[in-house]
Amino acid sequence: MHPLVVPIPGGPELLVLLGMALIYLAVPLLIVVAVYNFLDAKRGYERRISALERRVEELEDK
Repeated sequence: MHPLVVPIPGGPELLVLLGMALIYLAVPLLIVVAVYNFLDAKRGYERRISALERRVEELEDK
């Protein structure tokens, strides 16, 4: 082997690196997005209920 040649990962090694990147980067990101969407939907539900309660109070006052 020539001393200036640097070994470069081939096909299987690159697939393993891609799989590791998906596990360590994409999966936690998807979990964070899912939790954010769940909490945002819950807050939206609470806002809608409070708006409906205000509307009911307005109608009861009339």
